[in-house]
Amino acid sequence: MVVEVENLTKRFNEFVAVRDVSFAIARGEMVGLLGPNGAGKTTTIHMLLGLIKPSSGAVRIFGLPFAAHREEILVRANFSAPYVAFPNRLTVFENLAVFARLYNIRQRKQKIDELLDLLGIMELKHRPISRLSSGENTRVGLCKALMNDPELLLLDEPTAYLDPQAAFKVKEVLLELRRSRDITILYTSHNMAEVEELCDRIIFLRRGGIIASGTPIEVTQAILQEQREQPALAEAFMHAARDPSDEAA
Repeated sequence: MVVEVENLTKRFNEFVAVRDVSFAIARGEMVGLLGPNGAGKTTTIHMLLGLIKPSSGAVRIFGLPFAAHREEILVRANFSAPYVAFPNRLTVFENLAVFARLYNIRQRKQKIDELLDLLGIMELKHRPISRLSSGENTRVGLCKALMNDPELLLLDEPTAYLDPQAAFKVKEVLLELRRSRDITILYTSHNMAEVEELCDRIIFLRRGGIIASGTPIEVTQAILQEQREQPALAEAFMHAARDPSDEAA
């Protein structure tokens, strides 16, 4: 397994953001981490990256305990989210060049050009970050995330702010990476059709705990508690996100 999470819990004083979560992800899988706002998705990803420390539980990545092998693991992984900000005054190229140095990329200019072309934003190369749209900034973030040819990619809303054409391009790139490099991807999104299209399995969180996991059709059936012939994650999401107090009122 590439990722193994066992009884992961994160408390912020009295608030439990993630509660006793366990799952595993095999090499080459694309797994969707779903749930309404506040379900614990981003907190879980941040613990997998070592950005915040778990209150309890264990994380193993590439077969290694994360706490003892953080640097070794992160060399082989990367992360992207639309809320990650770049220095506004630097150009796209200058920002990516900084990360290329951090990742010890030898042929930096060539690698940056390759990624800009891959994501369809070569024309932005010398544009300051301050002049980018939200969607353009999202694609620059994906370039950064692919800079070190990661074996594990953690993606938090990777198609946020993208128009349909750009979103199609990003999905095409991700599918090709799986095919050509056997890359493992943990993927969060509020676009349920996109998740149904891309993900092998779903881990569905609510209030910090897993309420369903399995294939899109298995998760649909588990949450809706009825047999379905086709996945209906949007309907399942609305059902799972409903506050039980609303039903009792």
